[in-house]
Amino acid sequence: MENQNERKGMPLLGDSFPEMKVQTTHGMINLPGDYKGKWFVLFSHPADFTPVCTTEFIAFQQRYDKFRVLDAELIGLSVDQVFAHLKWEEWIKDNMNVEIEFPIIADTGAVAETLGLIHPGKGTNTVRAVFIVDPAGKFRIIFYYPQELGRNMDEILRALEGMQVSDKNKVAMPAQWPNNEILKDRVIVPPATDKKAIQDRLARAKSGEIECYDWWLCHKQLKK
Repeated sequence: MENQNERKGMPLLGDSFPEMKVQTTHGMINLPGDYKGKWFVLFSHPADFTPVCTTEFIAFQQRYDKFRVLDAELIGLSVDQVFAHLKWEEWIKDNMNVEIEFPIIADTGAVAETLGLIHPGKGTNTVRAVFIVDPAGKFRIIFYYPQELGRNMDEILRALEGMQVSDKNKVAMPAQWPNNEILKDRVIVPPATDKKAIQDRLARAKSGEIECYDWWLCHKQLKK
């Protein structure tokens, strides 16, 4: 079987984040070790001083407090030298009145190669990838965008919160959660896998603990 640490390219959901020491605008950081016990969102961008990336960094920074409320940290990355990152941060502060507070990795190409971030046909620029990593250092969600499309940071926040709610309550989240067209902010009870579980589910529905359209589609309101 192929060793994950030896495999190059896009990681798989459930893989462990590969251990690496990286240079950032906040100094050297050990990943994932320095974030043990916390969620972190690592996102790559094609290059500093580019229009779409500038709007993205401003959007991430403007939501940084919301990420921290979810006990998650942000980490940027591109194949640019650290002084370019620092100058770009300075430009954003001077011209957009936004101070970037999260670290940005200055990649030599090794990180991008390990994580599969180099876009075929786009030279050495990194694609717009987003990795949501849990407190155990496991990849839980991966988004992968072409260079031409800027990201929706509210969707990244929604995905992060949804995964945390799922882990805590052992439930699944419907489409558009928490604003699903049918279930609103209710969550889905995992489907039954045997006849006994079906009977148990029907009993729970009869008692009002959960509601069901059928035994395989049940939902409930989480306590707030």
